[in-house]
Amino acid sequence: MAKKAASFAALGGLVFSTDSGRHCPDCRQPIDACTCKQTAIPEGDGIARVRRESKGRGGKTVTTVSGVPLALEELKELATNLKRRCGTGGSLKEGVIEIQGDHVELLLAELTKLGFKARKSGG
Repeated sequence: MAKKAASFAALGGLVFSTDSGRHCPDCRQPIDACTCKQTAIPEGDGIARVRRESKGRGGKTVTTVSGVPLALEELKELATNLKRRCGTGGSLKEGVIEIQGDHVELLLAELTKLGFKARKSGG
């Protein structure tokens, strides 16, 4: 049976640190200070796709909006406005706006009113 190491020095110098947090893979800056992704508009066909999802969420329904041709700051502002319009919570994850509940028709109307090309996606 192997003996337990009593200190970090006994481990042979192998130490893992999360002190600096996550970094952008492109510019190697911390995610909060990254400027390369904040101004970039995502590539795509310019059509916002609205769909209802419940997979992987414990049966809870979420409406997602993806493919919106906006930079990160404008996308955050749009997500806030859509959550306020639906009167519910939500989040912005990797360029996809998630709104709690089934609000597909309301979001389609709101995005069209704001001047985006919006389509219903999925079933």
